[in-house]
Order: sequence, then C-alpha cells, then structure tokens
Amino acid sequence: MADLGFLPVVRRLLDMTPADGQRMLFSATLDGAVDVIARRFLHRPAKHSVDADSKPPEITHHLLTVTPADRVGVIATLASGEGRVLIFTRTKHGARKLVKQLGLAGTLATELHGNLTQGARTRNLAAFANGEVNALVATDIAARGIHVDGIDLVVHADPPAEHKAYTHRSGRTARAGTEGTVVTVQTAAQVAEVRTLMRKAGVSPHASIAGPGSAVLREIAGPPAKRVHRPAAPRAGRDPGRAARQPGCGGRVELFPRPSRSSLNAVRGRAN
Repeated sequence: MADLGFLPVVRRLLDMTPADGQRMLFSATLDGAVDVIARRFLHRPAKHSVDADSKPPEITHHLLTVTPADRVGVIATLASGEGRVLIFTRTKHGARKLVKQLGLAGTLATELHGNLTQGARTRNLAAFANGEVNALVATDIAARGIHVDGIDLVVHADPPAEHKAYTHRSGRTARAGTEGTVVTVQTAAQVAEVRTLMRKAGVSPHASIAGPGSAVLREIAGPPAKRVHRPAAPRAGRDPGRAARQPGCGGRVELFPRPSRSSLNAVRGRAN
C-alpha cells in the first residue's frame, strides 16, 4: 500500500482513531514509509518477528538477453516445462497479448490483471493453482498478497520499473523453504536499465544470450510438458455432424453446406 500511493489515506484513517486505542501493525517489511507510520502511530510497541533468523530462500537468478524478434519464442520455451510458471508483464495489454502469443506457440496460459472482472480473476487464478494450466501471465497485481504453492519459475517478461517490484515479483517462488528460479528477459535497449535494477536489488544473475533453441532455456524450464489437445466444443445451434475441425486451428469448416431455400425451390420447379 505504501508503494502504490495509499499512505495518505492510511494516515487520515489512523488520525480518526482514538489516540489511546490499541493498534497493531502487520507488515512483510519495516522500512521507509512503513517505518514512518509505525513510529508515528505506535507508542512503545512490542515487536515480534516471524522467522527473523531463518535461512533466506534459495533463488537462482538468470538474465537472458534476447532480440525483440526472439522474445516471445524464448518466453514460450521457458513456459513449456512441467513446472508451474508465473510470467510478469508491465501492462494489462501486454499480459493479454502475451497469453495469445503463447497459445499460438503451443503453450496454454491464462491471465491475471486489472481489466478482468473479479470472477474472471478468481477462475484464472484457480486454474493456475490447481494445475489446469501451468503458466499464468500477470501484471504486478500478482506480485503482492497472492500466494500459490509450488511456483517453480518466475519470468520477468518485462523487467520491472524498480527494484522493489523485482523483489516482490521474485518472491512468488522459493516459498516455505523451497528453492526457485527467476529469469529476467531483456533486449539490448534495456541493458542499462536492468543493470541498475539488479544492482539496487542486490542480485548477481547468471547472464546469457539466448534464442528459442538455446540449451540454457531447457536447463531452466526442464523437460517439456505433455500437451493435451482438447477438441473445440460445437457452436450453439450448429449440428456437429455437419462440421469438421479445420486442421491446425480452432476454427470449423462446413463439409456439406445446407442448400439455400431458393435453390431447393428451383429444383422442385424443374421436377414439376
């Protein structure tokens, strides 16, 4: 809430509460603006930290430099493994576009962003959590406050705008003592920006130049998952016996088109 600009509202709400009331603060971090709130509104607080001395999560960071033409192919290969993959984009439009591109590349994915209704968000997140789809493409809406067990790989399809977002995004993997992998995909035009980002985040990634067929991608993603091809459901009001799936796509073609009424009348007239 601090990073997203809600602190003025939080301060106004706290100012409206009784000064001698009991207040409790729960936060994943206690620095910057959050610490300012704590010092202003908490008086001689008792502090309790959960797992303060526990071992930090084991995350392997990779930095892949790609050409713009190879970007989608590289991401599709990373998302093609058997593990659960969370892919981040900067914009809602970028998330929706990438889901379509991954589908064309043979990787089934779903999306999570602010342009979806709450019902659609819930369904898509559930499909990802229960393994119905292995890849979820999301904006930073999924970087905080959303937990899915067993995310093996986080992919920054678009490098985040600042290092805190990188930390929160990357933290979706390697949870509860497990290991995880984080991959940042950059183009040559983004090198300076990403170098600064990594320095501020305190990360020294394994750097590689990659294309869709690079061995490093399969090393990261693991063996490719088996693809299940589901036949498309027939359209409402259409006779499925009169149509067949067009090879290689989700469309349908009529094998025996129904003759028009005018052509039937013409045949009857000739017969009479």
